[in-house]
Amino acid sequence: MMRASAAQLYEPFRKHPVLFRGAPFDRAWVHPDLRQLVELFSGDNVQVKETKGEDVASSTLNGSHSVVKDSTIGGTNGDQADKKQFCFNNEVEKFLQTETTDVYSFNCFDSSFIQMFNEEIENFYQMAEKENIPIRRPNSMNNYGVIVNEIGMRPMIIAFQQEYILPLARVLFPQQGFQLDDHHLFIVRYQSGEDLGLDMHVDDSDVTFNVCMGDVFTGATLSFCGMFGAPNHRKLVHVYHHEVGRAVLHLGNRRHGADNIQTGARSNLIIWNHNFEWRNSDEYKRRRHFDVYEKEEGPPDPTCVSYTHDRDYLAYHRQFPPNQGGKHFHGWCPPPGKEYEGFPRGA
Repeated sequence: MMRASAAQLYEPFRKHPVLFRGAPFDRAWVHPDLRQLVELFSGDNVQVKETKGEDVASSTLNGSHSVVKDSTIGGTNGDQADKKQFCFNNEVEKFLQTETTDVYSFNCFDSSFIQMFNEEIENFYQMAEKENIPIRRPNSMNNYGVIVNEIGMRPMIIAFQQEYILPLARVLFPQQGFQLDDHHLFIVRYQSGEDLGLDMHVDDSDVTFNVCMGDVFTGATLSFCGMFGAPNHRKLVHVYHHEVGRAVLHLGNRRHGADNIQTGARSNLIIWNHNFEWRNSDEYKRRRHFDVYEKEEGPPDPTCVSYTHDRDYLAYHRQFPPNQGGKHFHGWCPPPGKEYEGFPRGA
C-alpha cells in the first residue's frame, strides 16, 4: 500500500485553507505596486525594440519621456549579440527597479498575505514533526526549507504565476518568459545553526522569482555575477539587499549566491519558472553545451567563486567553508580551454 503524500497527510491540519485554493489569486494579497505593474505591462507603457549592438538612447513613449533599458537576448554576452531595449515610461519606473541588466525588483505581497503564509509554513513544520509528515529538501543545495507544492499549495501558486509573474516575464525576458508552463516552488531558510548562505550557482529555471518573506536579519544579501558561459561569468555585477515583501526577478542562468546571514533569520519564497517550448528550442540546447562557453576575460572576483563548482576556489579563498570541502569533487569551472590568462596551474 502506497504511503499518503505530504499534502494528504497535512490537509486535516491546515491553518489557512484559503491558501490551498486555485485561481484567481486574491488581489488583496498583492502589493498595489505589483497590481499597477501588471496593468502597465498589459498596455502600451513598455516598448521593446530589438537591435544589433546599437547604443542605448532615450525615447518618447505615449507622449511622456521614457528611459531605454538594454539587455542581451542572444548569445552569452552583449558584445556582438542582439539586444532588447525597453522603453519604460515614467509610471513603470515608479514601481519597477532595474537592479542590473536583466535583474528587476518590485514590491510584491501585502503584509497580510506574508503573515498568513508564514503562519501556515510554521504550522506545517510543527505538524510535520508531530505527525511524522515527510519534508523533502527544497533543492540539492539548501538543507532547510520545504517544497511548497508538496504540501498542497500548487493551485494557488499556478494562479499567481499566470496572473502576476507571466505578464512581466514575457516582456522583460521575451525568449525565456514568453510562456510559463510549470514551476518548482520552495521556501529556503537561513539562520544561525542552519544554512547561513548559499554557494554561487545558476538555477534550474528559465525565469526565477525570489521574494523575501521575513524576518528580521542583517547580512544575507544576494550577489549577482555574470551569465553562464559569458566571459564575465564570475565577475560581480550587483549586490541586492532583501526587503520583506519585495521580489527580485531574473534569468535562471545568471550566476548568483546568497551571502551569509549575520544576525536573525531570513526566509524566501522562490519559484523556478519553466518554459517548455524554450527548453525544446535549438537555442536553449546550444547554450547548455560547453562548446559555446566563452573564455574568461580575466581572474574572477572572489565573491563569485564557487566552492562546489570552481576548480580554482582555493586560489581565492584560504580554505573551504566548514563541512563543505567534500563538495569540491564537482569542480568543473572554467571548462578546460576556457581558463583566463594566468589560471593557477594544477587547479
